Amino acid sequence: MDTFTETGPLPTAALKDGFLSDQFGRVFNYLRIAVNEQCNLRCVYCMPPGGVDFQPKKELLTTREINRIVRVASTIGITKIRFTGGEPLLHPQIASIVRAAVGTPGIEEVHLTTNGLLLPEKAEALKLAGLHGINISLDTLDDSRFRTITRKTGLLRVLEGMESALELGFPSVKINMVAMRGFNDDEITNFVELTKQHPVTVRFIELMPFDSHQIWKTGKFYQAEHLIADLTTLYPELTPVDGSSTEHHVFRLPGYPGKIAVIPAYSRNLCSGCTRVRLTADGYIRNCLYSHREYNLRQVLRNGGDDREIANLFKTAMWHKLEDGWEAQRRGEEHRESMTQIGG
Repeated sequence: MDTFTETGPLPTAALKDGFLSDQFGRVFNYLRIAVNEQCNLRCVYCMPPGGVDFQPKKELLTTREINRIVRVASTIGITKIRFTGGEPLLHPQIASIVRAAVGTPGIEEVHLTTNGLLLPEKAEALKLAGLHGINISLDTLDDSRFRTITRKTGLLRVLEGMESALELGFPSVKINMVAMRGFNDDEITNFVELTKQHPVTVRFIELMPFDSHQIWKTGKFYQAEHLIADLTTLYPELTPVDGSSTEHHVFRLPGYPGKIAVIPAYSRNLCSGCTRVRLTADGYIRNCLYSHREYNLRQVLRNGGDDREIANLFKTAMWHKLEDGWEAQRRGEEHRESMTQIGG
């Protein structure tokens, strides 16, 4: 993995109207921060049974460093923050981190992605902290299959967490389902029916190629266009509606309070409209999920870098973003071993 810490002079165009931008005219306002690497599940498409070798705690960003990064990011056009992991609810100060981000001038939205296991006891604290939205990663509604996919138990806890989030009135509650052929594709209708029962957005996501056993090469890959074809066959009355910038295809069924989305995470149809910046738990900026380049922000922080140097490293990283994820993947072969080390 190539790493960089350059914070030197940038082309004038690298900062467009006060916002982070790249050479292709894209502007970035959405920062995804992994607050940890650890996870309490061992999903088959993410980690081997024994897990992966995580960084020691001293190599991970501290709460103070995360708060500072959010503050600096808000001055260069970041308006939306999403906290991820690992499993972010394992972080003992996650509510405090959320509260600080919500209170940062310029930050308009703060969201979090979780596997939901700890949500029943954490949801109220997150609501009090001001969290705007929760995405729950859930790939099956079948208890036995849940154990097969995650190598753990806990489906009822996840569903309880979803109910807690809805009862507390979070403005946005979404379910992320990684769809795999011959694995959970027979549950498509079960997930769609959640949008009849609840005001949630169910998002069917293409499997991404970040797993230790390369399951994505086994024929289980379920392409977005095939997902959409199957959905429209099952539900001819699907109506296109608006969704978030990452939800390339969004639908609603008549009379259903929720929405259905399909996200082409591997097909990469979204690259031309990308607005994301990623920060790993150990403090590296990634300008693309598929890039082999990383920019060492932790080093800048711990070497006494000022706010300008922090901002400049973000600008440098995003200015050098490649045109799309396919080009980024072609430029290098090395990736971190697991999505839990990148940030979900």
